[in-house]
Amino acid sequence: MKVLFLCALLVGAHALTFDENEAKNRPVSKVITLLKDMMKQLEKEAQEDEEIYDKLACWCETNDKEKTKAIADAEAKIEDLTTKIEELTALSAQLNTEIKNLESEVAKNQEALDKATAIREKQLAEFNAEEKDSLEAISALKAAITVLSKHHGGAFLQGAHSSMASVAMTLQRPMQQHAPLLKRIITPSQRKAVEAFIQAPQDYFDAKPTFKQSYAPQSGEIFGILRQMLETFEANLAQSQKEENENQKTYEELKAAKEAEIAAGQEQIDKKTAELADTDEKNAQAKEDIEDTKKSLAADEEFLMMLKEKCSMTDKEWEERQKTRQLEMEAVSKALAVLSGDDAHDLFTRTFNPALMQTEVAIASKKREQASNLLSRAAKRLNSPRLSALAYRVRPDAFTRVKKAIDDMIAQLLKEKADEIKHKDFCVDEFNTNQLQTEKKEREKSDLIAKIEDLEMTIKALTEAIAKLKDEIAEMQVQMKRAGEDREQENKEFQTTVADQRETQRLLKAALSILQDFYGKKAALLQGRKQEPAGPPPPPGFEAYKKNAASGGVMDMIQQIISDAKAMESEAIRSEEDAQKAYEDFVKETNASIEAKSKEIVNKSEQKAKAETDFVETKEAKEAVMLELEQLSNYNAELHQSCDFVMKNFDLRQTARDEEVEALKQAKAILSGAKFEEFLQGA
Repeated sequence: MKVLFLCALLVGAHALTFDENEAKNRPVSKVITLLKDMMKQLEKEAQEDEEIYDKLACWCETNDKEKTKAIADAEAKIEDLTTKIEELTALSAQLNTEIKNLESEVAKNQEALDKATAIREKQLAEFNAEEKDSLEAISALKAAITVLSKHHGGAFLQGAHSSMASVAMTLQRPMQQHAPLLKRIITPSQRKAVEAFIQAPQDYFDAKPTFKQSYAPQSGEIFGILRQMLETFEANLAQSQKEENENQKTYEELKAAKEAEIAAGQEQIDKKTAELADTDEKNAQAKEDIEDTKKSLAADEEFLMMLKEKCSMTDKEWEERQKTRQLEMEAVSKALAVLSGDDAHDLFTRTFNPALMQTEVAIASKKREQASNLLSRAAKRLNSPRLSALAYRVRPDAFTRVKKAIDDMIAQLLKEKADEIKHKDFCVDEFNTNQLQTEKKEREKSDLIAKIEDLEMTIKALTEAIAKLKDEIAEMQVQMKRAGEDREQENKEFQTTVADQRETQRLLKAALSILQDFYGKKAALLQGRKQEPAGPPPPPGFEAYKKNAASGGVMDMIQQIISDAKAMESEAIRSEEDAQKAYEDFVKETNASIEAKSKEIVNKSEQKAKAETDFVETKEAKEAVMLELEQLSNYNAELHQSCDFVMKNFDLRQTARDEEVEALKQAKAILSGAKFEEFLQGA
């Protein structure tokens, strides 16, 4: 390295030396020529710098505009996409809700249709059975009337007994199956007549009427009753058929309406399902677009930050270079003006007389030349305009002024070095502090975001829980209302049932009392009959009046019916008491549940209000942290603009400045009388 440095100094010395004779004849002219060359070189470098700066400025301006516009467009697009995503998300939730409601409505309509269909099928089955029974009853009555019409009016044919028995058997089934209807058609006496006919049909058409036949109803009465029954059954059948047709028509209308509602609902479901799929697809595409846009925005922002930093440094460097070059050109111009004046020319002509100044000038010139060569080499090696300017000033200047300039320059360099060290330490401290504060605020931001998300989930869960509790309370109130209505209806039915049973008991007891009075007195009369006196036998009289064989069974049956009615009354009372107790328990439990859920709603509402307050406060805290992060980021950018160049080139600049100071010290030493060869050996 020392050899290379020595070679460089020797080459530089040779390049800067000029012919001794020429220097003796015109030493100042050579300086002026060199200064003019320097001026031309400075002007050329200034023009080159300006061209380079214009290109960089154009690049900075163009890219700054493009990236600024791209960032603004991306931010606007992100805002639009965010709004679009929110709208699509809300629309998706709305469509899901509408689809669920439509599906529920379609299910309810289908359930109603199925229920109506089941009722219709049941009605149809009941009608078919009733129609079948009615047709059988009508057919039986017609057959009975046909048979009776042949014997009505006293006519008697062979086989009448068997025909009457067949009629009686035919009538027995309709009388049993349609007993409730017959209660409204025929009187009790007519019913008894028909029942008597069914039990003993031969008694109504014997060839020789007996005393018993004279007591029983006549065949004409049976004939009339049967015709009345036939007309009633036919009218009831016609009415049932009419009602069946009306029920069928009503069902078909209901079915058509429900099927139309189901079809319309299903059509809406299909339409909204397709709309939901399209909405979800658009939402997914929007989310993908916003992610791509955010990535592009981040890249553009990073590039713009780098661009501004580079362009700012370029501007500062350009200004510094312009200022330094301007000072250098001014110094060269002033030196030319001083050396090129007429007074200076005359002075130099007198001063540089070889006969008078040869020895003194040779010694001084040699020292100045050595110092100038040393400074020139150091300036070239360190690329220092100040050393270069000083090197040219050494040649014509006096030693005292040069030494003072060197001392001033050394002091300035040392001051700049200290300032730069201080600036670097400031930058390091500020960068560390900024990083620590940024990391702290980032942690606070993450914690606040997590808290906000947790509060949002809490508020959502509480809102859903409150809505669910309100729905449950409303449903319990509806169920309690329905239970009250059902209980009221059951009580009415109970009152009716008990009243009917008690009235039935009263009527049956009255009938039983009448029968007991009659048959009881008759038995007493029969037991109290006295023995006839002796004498001629009386003519044949009445046969013994016998107790009706069926009377005992009838009274026993009435007594059994009364017992059954009492048992049914007791059972109805027990059922009513159980139902009332169950209803009261249900009301009590429901009210307790409603009260508990109401309290729970109050508690959850308070929790929700507190969570919402915390949510607002947390969002405000987050905004404050975001503002602080933005301020820290801006300050970090300012630090980068102020410190990056210094920290990146700190060692290089410190080394160059130290070498520049050392060169100045060596030049001063040479000017102070040190030998140039010592510095060459030391190098």
